[in-house]
Amino acid sequence: MSEKRMFIRRLWMSLAGVVLTALSVAMFKTAALGVDPFQSFVSGVDGVLPISYGTVYTVINIVLLCFGLICDRHYLGLATFINLFLLGYMVEFFQKLCFGGMTDISLLWRVVLFAGAFVIMCFSASLYITADLGVSTYDSVALILTNKFHLGRFKFVRITTDVICVVLGVALYVLSQGTQGLGTVVGVATIITAVGMGPFIDWFNHKMMQPLLHYGEHK
Repeated sequence: MSEKRMFIRRLWMSLAGVVLTALSVAMFKTAALGVDPFQSFVSGVDGVLPISYGTVYTVINIVLLCFGLICDRHYLGLATFINLFLLGYMVEFFQKLCFGGMTDISLLWRVVLFAGAFVIMCFSASLYITADLGVSTYDSVALILTNKFHLGRFKFVRITTDVICVVLGVALYVLSQGTQGLGTVVGVATIITAVGMGPFIDWFNHKMMQPLLHYGEHK
């Protein structure tokens, strides 16, 4: 496979990863069983600051971007900046376009939405991690701690960063908003995601995305 074709494949994997991530976050928020750990932290900060969710998301990612620039720039690239400046607003777009009318849905549909969101989020993160054209600033934290500072295997480091995000997100939300509406920040979905995302992303990386990336390479 030529370098040009390989780059195009990596580019499409990166772009698809970012778009699917935004869709999964919108699904998490609509299901209202708790969002993923990073979004839990963002929602906690959003409860404190009087600005839009998209802007809060961008500001937090700029801070994490600085961490990546200082520690290891390898994981920063095109997908990083698309994620940084557009993902928060894409989440708002998907919420209004796809789920705007879903204001009173049954528990069954909420569970279905969560299950779909969980799989899509793990799948999408694996897409742009494997494409290696930059990952989200949050994903880069676990990768840097794993590969540069050798703090452990990726899936265990990711679980640790996810748990920290959940604790901080809940604390910030409760301090600013009380316990009313806390289910939009943390819930059973958040716990499952915090424990399960690292292993699932790791599985997708090895079983699906690496074969996809290198499919037809020797033809």
